[in-house]
Amino acid sequence: MIALTAAGWYLPDRVPITDLPELATLSPAEHATCAALGIDTIAVADSLTATDLAAHASRHALASANLTPHDLDAILLVDPRAPDTLISSEATRLQSTLGADQAMAFSVGGLGCASLTPALLTAEGLLRADPDLGTILIAHGSKPATPTRYRHPVTLNGDSGGALVVARDGPVRVRDIALQTSGTYSDLFHLDYRDRPYTEWTEECTDLPTYSFRLAVETRNRLRALADRILHRNDLDQVPCHITQNLSTSSLRNLEEILGSPVAKSCHDNLTRYGHLGPNDVFLNLYTALEQGELSPGSRALLFNISPSAAWSALLVETGPQEQEHHLL
Repeated sequence: MIALTAAGWYLPDRVPITDLPELATLSPAEHATCAALGIDTIAVADSLTATDLAAHASRHALASANLTPHDLDAILLVDPRAPDTLISSEATRLQSTLGADQAMAFSVGGLGCASLTPALLTAEGLLRADPDLGTILIAHGSKPATPTRYRHPVTLNGDSGGALVVARDGPVRVRDIALQTSGTYSDLFHLDYRDRPYTEWTEECTDLPTYSFRLAVETRNRLRALADRILHRNDLDQVPCHITQNLSTSSLRNLEEILGSPVAKSCHDNLTRYGHLGPNDVFLNLYTALEQGELSPGSRALLFNISPSAAWSALLVETGPQEQEHHLL
């Protein structure tokens, strides 16, 4: 088990989706799909890089935990979908930006919006492996990889920064993590960028029927199995709260059908307000649920994340006062 000491977010000003110039270029079918996503506004910070967004969120998280950058033992950067430059290190750039001179820094990714799960698994492994490590920062700056924000037929991408301070003890405990991946869909969404100017970058779905039907059915089966697995090995019949990412109202409705239970109101609210924020969605929705009183002290929640890469994850978290118990870490 690992714990979250604090979390921090950077959410830029919101823009109505009707103000997005790209809407005029969509086909009638694309426009109809976009209008049905359930997103009214998205967070936009065109002048900030992914590292800038991650740094802003990291400072908020550290301040919330009453820590300074010098208190960090490690920084795990969840890779941006499109780095500002090739070859250079985004992780150590964030380390330098924060002034976290005592920390080691490296990146984790490869699973799109599900990449926060391997970052948590890595943080858990570091804390188990080295007793001298005590405080780890996980950070991500989320920006779309292309000049346009509509990702047909999935969602609308907003900008955000998110950061979690991970330790052995804290007010939010991650009690269990389950992650599954499949190479079958590894190239279902891709972006050919070599020899193309940035203005021509376009993310493409290579097989819409596979995304809409085959992957949808597999996702239903995978998430139901992951939920059952997490509940069974933690001797639970159910949890009072379910949280997922911000893709569309139909994706929220599908998860509710899979689980036979509603998802937290925070998921609906943040979807409408911010659009999809990549790996930052799920924990933003968790902490919004905490602020809104949807989770009481000692309550448990299941957090679900999927990526058309494809990856599926489920996390069991518990909130409230720390129990008196022996920890594996």
